[in-house]
Amino acid sequence: MVFLNGEFIPKNQASISVMDRGFLFGDGVYEVIPVYAGKVFRLNEHLARLQNSLDSIQISNPYSTEKWQSILTQLLEQAPESDQSIYLQITRGADTARKHRFSELTPTVFIELNPLVPKTKSELETGYHAIIQPDFRWERCDIKATSLLANIMYAQQAKQHQVEEVILHRDQSITEGATSNVFVIRNNTLFTHPTGKHILSGITRDLVIESACHCALNIQESIITIDEVFNADEVWISSSTREVMPITMIDSKQINNGKIGRHWSNVYDHYQALKNA
Repeated sequence: MVFLNGEFIPKNQASISVMDRGFLFGDGVYEVIPVYAGKVFRLNEHLARLQNSLDSIQISNPYSTEKWQSILTQLLEQAPESDQSIYLQITRGADTARKHRFSELTPTVFIELNPLVPKTKSELETGYHAIIQPDFRWERCDIKATSLLANIMYAQQAKQHQVEEVILHRDQSITEGATSNVFVIRNNTLFTHPTGKHILSGITRDLVIESACHCALNIQESIITIDEVFNADEVWISSSTREVMPITMIDSKQINNGKIGRHWSNVYDHYQALKNA
């Protein structure tokens, strides 16, 4: 079952108009929200980011916070006490004709659940690989927009190179991963790109910073150069489905001699404690 425009219906019966602007233009926004043991994780923070994305592209939020909670509660009754990933998408809606300019429309709302199976600590301890590529995305990466063609091409590059992620840079300065935020550890300090239009400020990113503070790491939100990445003590990426993942090789060059670092292990443990709480 999925939720579509006020109804809970079987997924194979769900359909939208061919004139929906999400279908025609990618004119919409989305959220991915983890659920642990049947509990939605940090819903208010995700709804706040959703509201920011909607405001940025001038779509009215179709529901109140209480209504969103009610919808998600009903949807999660299909999978009680299990870990899930909520995919929530809102498009501007269906117009009468294909045109770039928009008017006030009834938004299209779609929500589905997918099983969430994070990697175990022992799996993560093997370390993962990445490559670095120029960041050619648009200038408003802070909007969680459904128009993800650039990210799709990066994901395909990662698949072709048999790596976990593509780390992006603008003029030699690291921004984020194609589907993640990036962290660099040097001399007991965690560095990550400051929030702004060039990155999507992830809810998981905030959790990693919170955990790093608890583990007595200094936090510095500042520009990171490619050279600093290659000379890092540790490199991590984070997302709601990956949580916090150590990167031990980039462009065939080892980070920390190809081994995970002690800081990652400590931060991972505290992250799990926050999640389980």
